[in-house]
Amino acid sequence: MARRSHPSSRGRTISDVAELAGVSLSTVSRVMNGSTTVDAALAERVREAALSLNYTASPLARSLVLGKTQTVAVVVPDLANPVFQGMLRGLSSAAARQNYHVLVADSFENLEEERVLAVEARRRCDGIVLCAPRMPDEELTALLPELAPVVLINRDPSPAKASTVSADYHSGMQQLLEHLYGLGHRRIAYLPGSAAAQSNRKRLSAISEFADGHPDVMVTELQGGVGFEDGHAAADAVAASDDTAVLAFNDLVAMGLLSALSERGVRVPEDVSITGFDDIPFARYTTPPLTTASVPIEELGRQAWERLWALLNGQAPAYNLSFGPLVITRGSSGPAPAAA
Repeated sequence: MARRSHPSSRGRTISDVAELAGVSLSTVSRVMNGSTTVDAALAERVREAALSLNYTASPLARSLVLGKTQTVAVVVPDLANPVFQGMLRGLSSAAARQNYHVLVADSFENLEEERVLAVEARRRCDGIVLCAPRMPDEELTALLPELAPVVLINRDPSPAKASTVSADYHSGMQQLLEHLYGLGHRRIAYLPGSAAAQSNRKRLSAISEFADGHPDVMVTELQGGVGFEDGHAAADAVAASDDTAVLAFNDLVAMGLLSALSERGVRVPEDVSITGFDDIPFARYTTPPLTTASVPIEELGRQAWERLWALLNGQAPAYNLSFGPLVITRGSSGPAPAAA
């Protein structure tokens, strides 16, 4: 049967390619989107037809045909935090290699906003990653079916029963405590993060276990937070205490504390040692450089994408993964003051 010629005056469509190749629209769609289920000879015919027509599938057309947006969402609790920026960087670069875009939503540590953002973002995307979600277990578990396919970063899979990648914050805090204990510190302050953060609860669990096993150590919980300003605000309480070392929830809090103590003439580590958590890029450039627990931040994002990609393609995701942080010893920690 003779095929109708296609005027060059109008834009090429998927229908033009299908007609020229003598195949269905769905076959063209599968070939143009990289499917390996189409017969090789048939696929080559489609590609030749597309080439001769100078046809390239638009993202919108691809979305309409496949019922996909080629976009995934990521909800984070605080985009200003370099940790979440690093996770997003790792995920976005991995997703881009599969021609996916990433939509980012910031909940600003607001539990109600987090749930609304997750639901609304998922409606516009093919899948979603919840980065350190703050929702209670019961609420998260109830929400997951509505969000699927979904991957969690820094949240236990049980009882949520979702694919998860995380850092072992319990182990990291234990290592920091052992480090300070080995330097002779017996009175230690902890500046906690958000009470809703599971990573904070894991840190507290590690502190409790360590204190139980070391009756000569006293760990005091002071007012903390998650940002630079929170660490800065804690300086007066730290300076007024008898603590010889401070465990900050993260590097940003530790940096704020370092700055404020310097303003007050308190020497670090001669008067008080300070540790952070995460090893963000700025940590090595503070004065003095910050002792911290290093987390492979970008790798968490990459691994989250690998699991979401599997789910998007109807495959079982890889096993849940937990990275063990490593303590990076720098100048902000030193021996406990002799007079302490």
